[in-house]
Amino acid sequence: MSNSPTIATQCIHGGDIKDSLGSPNMPLYDTTTFKFDSTADLLAVVDGHKEGYLYTRYGMNPSIKALESRLAVLDEAERSLAFCSGMAAISSLCLSCGTQGIICLGGLYGGTKELLSQQLSSLGITTYFVAANDVAQLEALLKKKVGLLFFESPTNPTLTVIDIAAISDLAHQYDALVAIDNTFASTINQKPLKLGADFTVQSATKFLGGHSDLTAGVISGKKQRLQAVALWRKNLGQMIAPEIAHKLVRSLSTLSLRIQRHNDNALTVAHFLDKHPAVKRVYYPSLKNHPDHEIATRQMSGFGGLISFEINGNSEIATKLVDSLRLFALAPSLGGVESLVTQPVTSSHYGLSEQDLLEQGITGEMIRLSIGLEDVKDLIDDLEQAFDKLKH
Repeated sequence: MSNSPTIATQCIHGGDIKDSLGSPNMPLYDTTTFKFDSTADLLAVVDGHKEGYLYTRYGMNPSIKALESRLAVLDEAERSLAFCSGMAAISSLCLSCGTQGIICLGGLYGGTKELLSQQLSSLGITTYFVAANDVAQLEALLKKKVGLLFFESPTNPTLTVIDIAAISDLAHQYDALVAIDNTFASTINQKPLKLGADFTVQSATKFLGGHSDLTAGVISGKKQRLQAVALWRKNLGQMIAPEIAHKLVRSLSTLSLRIQRHNDNALTVAHFLDKHPAVKRVYYPSLKNHPDHEIATRQMSGFGGLISFEINGNSEIATKLVDSLRLFALAPSLGGVESLVTQPVTSSHYGLSEQDLLEQGITGEMIRLSIGLEDVKDLIDDLEQAFDKLKH
């Protein structure tokens, strides 16, 4: 081919997914171990002198390797590592690269905040939390030679967009590694590694899986930098199961198509909410009134399927609206073909202190929508009937 395949084609054909018997799909290798003809053959694989498979917990399984090969192509990375969950990926990354300290910039998923502020601190790993726009404090901390800078973009749930290229350049001036949680954008809408990040992390449970039927995570980056992460993954037992890897490869085949529909539907719903008299504020980067619209337009090719908004009223009014929806399912998580609704204070950020919520801009009247692949007219009709119930 004279030109490189597009991302849609790479979702179907990218990576080394070739079966010796001619299947267009990598079969499921549902096995824990692999046998050898001789000790010499075994040692050749163990020592890396020969390609082969050894033990599934080590990641040395054809189904897992096939998945990682495709993920690396989609992330435009030298290597990808698949995990049993997104939090497994983040914890191994922090344990391998964060021993000199971790800086978290901007808002975080509640589980990530809990890991960094409680579990890792008990191991002697210090985490500094910095507001997304406080570049002065960020630089002051980087001067302390902190090892890892971690942030989400867009963030959960306020969809703050951070300038990945500018922040990565600043961090690298002080020899810090940069990791981006790219879950909300997905690899289709944003390429953190091309923008200067050292690692891109995703909860594959969300858009990559896309059907709310698997749990997985992924980290992509340079091979050498991922060696230490892979060792933590192996010895913490965080390997993705072959069955899940096989299912995730299937899901990636439709990723580009699904993300385009997520993008289109969410944009339409965001414009609807932005004009609705019962809505106080809409958080969606494509809207020109979003404070980070210019950055998002520059570094994202699409704006994703997540919308947050604040309703006029209090948390009880927000709960009434949520409970009145029929098509939107009240459920945590995001990125599936079905549309979901939550209040962050009762789901993703439940249990955080009032101060933590305030610092992240999360209020009781905030509602988060994960926009699915339904007909967008049906989604808007559902929102309309729920808004109508607030009048009574």
